[in-house]
Amino acid sequence: MKILAVGMNYAEHISELHTKAEQNSLLHTNPVLFSKFDSSIIQPGKPFFVPDFAERFDYETEIVVRIARVGKDISERFAHRYYNELTVGIDFTARDLQSELRAKGMPWECCKGFDGSAAIGKFINKEELGCDVQDIHFHMNLNGERKQTGHTADMIHSIDRIIAYASKFFTLKTGDLIFTGTPVGVGPVKEGDKIEAYIGERKLLDLRIK
Repeated sequence: MKILAVGMNYAEHISELHTKAEQNSLLHTNPVLFSKFDSSIIQPGKPFFVPDFAERFDYETEIVVRIARVGKDISERFAHRYYNELTVGIDFTARDLQSELRAKGMPWECCKGFDGSAAIGKFINKEELGCDVQDIHFHMNLNGERKQTGHTADMIHSIDRIIAYASKFFTLKTGDLIFTGTPVGVGPVKEGDKIEAYIGERKLLDLRIK
């Protein structure tokens, strides 16, 4: 099982982290893909333990898709056949380490793919949504306060486009996970915090920070 993730898939999130020149470049590119590892996963009910190799760890709330069948070079118009379950997850980022690596033009694995960097909620069938996958409203509360609000209609690259693009490079297999990008509002966590993440009004993730 592998985990693929998309960086910079919401315009307002790009603007909170990048200069104007960088924003224009990122808005006109293919999906930005990076990978996590199976050891990154925090199963539902388990906490996120704050590591000691960086100073700041940020939450990034995202819709997560679970691949349901094997596929390679998938056409975008058929991509919807390759997944039937979604949830909300947290892509944790060692932000100060990411800034350092980016400045040196180095890969992101250490700041994005470390152990425990991928929290996932309870999966639900997309038929339960009552809406198209590009019309999902989701949000995250930190200690009871709303911190991120997202709408998949605002994605730069749709879920089906992400799947089609990723499958050009990687054979997608049953059980693979795809983190589809975070909206504006990312921020740091600290020991003692509590994260609750929702699709609509349905809470799918409840996570303690330790």
